[in-house]
Amino acid sequence: MHAVANPDHIVLAGDILDWGTTKAGQVRTLVLTVAGLMAIIAVLMAWWKTRSFVGTLVAFVLAALVLWGISNLSVLKTKVGSEIDDTAASVSVVHVTGDAPALTGEGRRVS
Repeated sequence: MHAVANPDHIVLAGDILDWGTTKAGQVRTLVLTVAGLMAIIAVLMAWWKTRSFVGTLVAFVLAALVLWGISNLSVLKTKVGSEIDDTAASVSVVHVTGDAPALTGEGRRVS
C-alpha cells in the first residue's frame, strides 16, 4: 500500500538544500570519525609490531598529518588550484620548424 502525498504540502528547494547540507555535514563527521579511529589503530599497531618509540612517533605524526589533511581539504584545494594556475601561466608552447626534435607531440616543444 502506497502513502498518498498531501496535495497541500509543498516541498521547497530550500528544504532540499538544507537536507543536503545536513547530510553532507553528517558524512564529513563520519569520515573524520572513521579516519580518527583508523589513525589510532595504526599507531597502536606500530607500537605492537615495533615496540619502538621512534616508530610509534613516526606513525603518530603521519596519522596526524592525514587527519589534518582530511579536516582541511578546502585549504589544500585552494593551494593546489593556485599552484596549477601559476604553472599553467608560465608554460609556453613553441612551434618547432626544421629537423629539431619535438619533445611533446608532433611539431611542438614545451619550454
